Amino acid sequence: MSGELPANINIKEPRWDQSTFVGRANHFFTVTDPRNILLSNEQLENARRVVHDYRQGIVPPGLTENELWRAKYIYDSAFHPDTGEKMILIGRMSAQVPMNMTITGCMMTFYRTTPAVLFWQWINQSFNAVVNYTNRSGDAPLTVNELGTAYVSATTGAVATALGLNALTKHVSPLIGRFVPFAAVAAANCINIPLMRQRELKVGIPVTDESGNRLGESANAAKQAITQVVVSRILMAAPGMAIPPFIMNTLEKKAFLKRFPWMSAPIQVGLVGFCLVFATPLCCALFPQKSSMSVTSLEAELQAKIRETYPELRRVYFNKGL
Repeated sequence: MSGELPANINIKEPRWDQSTFVGRANHFFTVTDPRNILLSNEQLENARRVVHDYRQGIVPPGLTENELWRAKYIYDSAFHPDTGEKMILIGRMSAQVPMNMTITGCMMTFYRTTPAVLFWQWINQSFNAVVNYTNRSGDAPLTVNELGTAYVSATTGAVATALGLNALTKHVSPLIGRFVPFAAVAAANCINIPLMRQRELKVGIPVTDESGNRLGESANAAKQAITQVVVSRILMAAPGMAIPPFIMNTLEKKAFLKRFPWMSAPIQVGLVGFCLVFATPLCCALFPQKSSMSVTSLEAELQAKIRETYPELRRVYFNKGL
């Protein structure tokens, strides 16, 4: 290996210690940085080339360690960790803040009529379906039929939940009514994520030992992965959907918004965006990306296979998705 860099920098793993919340938060603040969506295809391909070359022992002259890590995080932000394919732009975690702040801000501004609720919840769940598919775990592709069925069932179930909750709150105070979008999003996440990732629940996701050696596929690991993602997504939405209603409820009583009612949506979008800048990486960091579980929690058949080959192995690892 030539060049200035040592050969033993492990860029398969994040730069920061993933056993601590602070290390995971640093990692996700970098991965979810909205500026990453502005990178050109040329920059993305260059980052991929640097990462792939380094893994094979090839280092361009003059490449520094910081430049290597920057290339690694650009690569991680745009390419799927299991398949290596370039992810859909709006499905990347770096697009979460700009996309969610716009959609959530509009959901929380236009929540009073059924057509508005229907439209914005459909937009939101369609976006969520793209994100959930893009950030799935594993490398088994969904067929067009499976993807179509998952999308229709996920969005229909989520939108129906939102409309049902909206109908239940017709006679409550305006402040409580403002929380309907959050309740709908929380309930919808419990429907959308498992449905868009249903193949993982059927056939399992790849599990490995600590060194990355593939041991098989586990549906039990998929259940744990999807549960962790659902919890993270609900908590990710919470600050942006729970704090602005109090602020907007107060502002709408003031002369400024009475005089300029059209400012309500931009203010709401800005408030949600501010919350999401912090909530997105911090909630992604709640659970390690490389999640793990005890061998004894796996399916009996897979346990037997692992004990035959690796009798001393106690834990297996898997990508939980995002």
